[in-house]
Amino acid sequence: MREFHHIGLPTHDRQPGEIYVEDTKVWVTDPRKHPYKVEFLRFEKDSPVTGPVRDQPHIAYRVADLETALQGETVLIEPFEPTPNLFVAFIMKDGAVIEFMKYEKEEDLPWH
Repeated sequence: MREFHHIGLPTHDRQPGEIYVEDTKVWVTDPRKHPYKVEFLRFEKDSPVTGPVRDQPHIAYRVADLETALQGETVLIEPFEPTPNLFVAFIMKDGAVIEFMKYEKEEDLPWH
């Protein structure tokens, strides 16, 4: 199962409703509150995230099994838990940054 979830756009501008992800030092918005499912990401200068995940837009898919989704892919960021009950990983596929997300229920997410 791969279900479209959102498009992620890096920005330098503060956005309404941002939440802070301490592990990656990035401010993110809730794409479910945007009419076109856009998530904005604003990275702190000392964020450990580098390269295409920081510099390029990404498309995110919810997956049933994160490990299976990553098999045979070029992994940019290994699976991690940015917020409780949400595990994500980033890959590069055909020149595009892709995020895979695994969580049980939407209401498990902190900004719900």
